[in-house]
Amino acid sequence: MTSLSQSFSAVRAASRRLLELAPEAVDAILRDVADATEQAMPTLLAANQSDLRRMSDTDPRYDRLRLTEQRLADIAHDLRAVAALPSPLGRILCQTTRPNGLRLQRITVPFGVIGIIFEARPNVCFDCFSLCLKAGSACILKGGSDASDTCQAIVRLIHEVLRRHGLPAETVLLLTTHEATDQLLAAHGDVDLIIPRGSQRLIEYVRTHARVPVIETGAGVVHCYVDRAADLAMATAIVENAKTRRVSVCNALDCLIVHSARLADLPALCQPLFAKGVVIEADKRAFAALADASPAALLQPANEEGAAGRPSFGTEFLALRMAIKTVDTLDEALRHIARYGSGHSETIVTEDEAAARRFQQEVDAACVYWNAPTSFTDGAQFGLGAEIGISTQKLHARGPMALDEIVTYKWLIRGNGQTRP
Repeated sequence: MTSLSQSFSAVRAASRRLLELAPEAVDAILRDVADATEQAMPTLLAANQSDLRRMSDTDPRYDRLRLTEQRLADIAHDLRAVAALPSPLGRILCQTTRPNGLRLQRITVPFGVIGIIFEARPNVCFDCFSLCLKAGSACILKGGSDASDTCQAIVRLIHEVLRRHGLPAETVLLLTTHEATDQLLAAHGDVDLIIPRGSQRLIEYVRTHARVPVIETGAGVVHCYVDRAADLAMATAIVENAKTRRVSVCNALDCLIVHSARLADLPALCQPLFAKGVVIEADKRAFAALADASPAALLQPANEEGAAGRPSFGTEFLALRMAIKTVDTLDEALRHIARYGSGHSETIVTEDEAAARRFQQEVDAACVYWNAPTSFTDGAQFGLGAEIGISTQKLHARGPMALDEIVTYKWLIRGNGQTRP
């Protein structure tokens, strides 16, 4: 029986094979995986149904776990989009000639082996494989048990394509046991980088236990501030899209901050949300503004500071649920976001350019929007082909991480016999 240590060594060996591939060969593999995905839809959907049967459809993770023909078609599209992007490798970042004649270049190179730990998101298998392969790295995937059947079907498909192109299956390794997580986190020397994708609990566990460098892709506690100078129709559309487009994703809206001068507009602003069954946890002033205009079952008082139980503010809901905070000034909105935000995505709706520019300058988040919903925080929407996660940290990568964020660099120095005095 092969140990995980031996498997990790095989992945390292596979990563060195990738250094021999021309960019055109990489792109051909990605296109073939896209074709195979479309052809294998029945098999992939059957595996996904096996996983879905083990989860209640009321679980917030259910939508993340679920694949459909359209979602698989979108995945195939994203694979081809990554194939169409220029290679991130071998780019000259800077070059100079020193006074002694030494010529220096700094060029982009692969990390080597990247480990990705994620939860009930089987599409991550495709995203991470495509980006890692394009960036010249082998990858080790550790998905949650909720998506085990789907992830295994996806990786089998990828392995079949890799073998047809003469590459080892260890270019992508899928770990399937809970114990494997800790072994991956401890794989210093075999793994160059680990990226967790999932809940704050998962990310904190990885950060605490990893002996391998980590890039955090943090939870998304997302706010929308509707300013006193906001256009109501625009604000209504933005809030609805940010909250309800897909409630289970990290860029979904969690807290609406509304200027007190717009409380009279709150019923109109929330009507599309109530129509879709969104439960509102409102502070006292917002609750009073909504009391006569909302279904009783969909309006609750906010659980504010000092109360027992889950707080309304600072919570990533991942469900048809949203908090509302009333403020009297832009300063108060900025303080609320500074206290409760997670550094993921925030937006302001306003026709006041000075307020918008101040919001964008002072909000400390990876993506800060003006008059647009946070649902656009996505690698494909940013023109990156796909994403390996949304980084909320500030070291090396921030925001949607794609090809540029999963390469590193090295220096190339050419001399002509110079010696250092």
